[in-house]
Amino acid sequence: MGSSGLRLGKGSRHGPFSAFCRLVLLAVAPGVLAACQEKQAEVKDPPVRVTAMDANPTNYAPTLTLTGAIAARTETNVSFRTGGRVSERMVEVGDHVTAGAIMARLDPEEQQADIRSAQAAVDAAQANLKQATAAFQRQAELLKQGFTTKSDYDQAQQTMQVAQNSLDSAQSALKNAQDALGYTDLAAPAAGVVTARNVETGQVVQAAQTVYTIAEDGDRDAIFNVNEALAANSPPDPDVTITLISNPKITAKGKLREISPVIDQTSGTIQVKVGISNTPPEMQLGAAITGSVTIRASQAIILPWQALFSEGGQPAVWTIDRGTKAVSLTRVGVLSYNSDTLAVSRGLAGGQLVVTAGGQLLRPGLVVEIAPEPVK
Repeated sequence: MGSSGLRLGKGSRHGPFSAFCRLVLLAVAPGVLAACQEKQAEVKDPPVRVTAMDANPTNYAPTLTLTGAIAARTETNVSFRTGGRVSERMVEVGDHVTAGAIMARLDPEEQQADIRSAQAAVDAAQANLKQATAAFQRQAELLKQGFTTKSDYDQAQQTMQVAQNSLDSAQSALKNAQDALGYTDLAAPAAGVVTARNVETGQVVQAAQTVYTIAEDGDRDAIFNVNEALAANSPPDPDVTITLISNPKITAKGKLREISPVIDQTSGTIQVKVGISNTPPEMQLGAAITGSVTIRASQAIILPWQALFSEGGQPAVWTIDRGTKAVSLTRVGVLSYNSDTLAVSRGLAGGQLVVTAGGQLLRPGLVVEIAPEPVK
């Protein structure tokens, strides 16, 4: 009984204390958990470190160098003046021809037959004219003697005139037939290099159908495909230095001769022709060349090429808000691309901070840390 009372006494002392401890732990635990969560929330990733520079507009007038090719100043399409079957070709693409050289020939059988027919018509007209002339002369003598009437005389005179006109017409037809026979030989209209051939031996061609194309000898042109913005900012009459890529010692001066009014929809470029006076003989047709010209000065912001990104397929750069240090992607217009820099013509305002390195780790709205510039 006593021992039982002792156990009950112990239970009465320790039982309430254990319950109290549990209540205290339950009350304290949420606070401890919240404090731990606050500490975890306070632990953030360090900001991305980038390098940046101020966007300062400057006068930009670089020397632009583009790659092009040598082309003929004048290209002539050569064709027969009459139709027929090609019986012979004398030249091929790449051959040099002189003015008047025979390049191809048509089968002359049809033209020869036309000449024979025209000659027969001339002979008949001559015979008719001879007969009509003799009849007129008889009427003239009879009229003098009073043995014929004036109407018969006039009729004989009219017949002679008709016969003369028929002879003239037949002779003209014979001349045309003889000319047509000459047209069966295709002669080069000028000296030059054959750049294209469009017919084969045995092929029937029509009059004026192009048979050959000749790049005429003489001064050449340099052909370039130029970006539309660069073409718009070029001086009105720039001096262009042409250099042969295979031999940079061979140079020539050129003048802008023609700008295509149509933009190539595939490349967005404009074809520009530069006339080369006194073209060096080494600058042959198709030779690869470079053309250098100083474009018109304009306001642009020069950035390192590492600053360039893309948004929706358009050029863009990362800019930094000076207050929040948050970044955003800004589309820009690029005036020109160089080996290590690019010239931005629009999209940026003076004084904006532009990321020049570290942009590959950025996303819009991210806060960054600007690294100090290295001591030079």
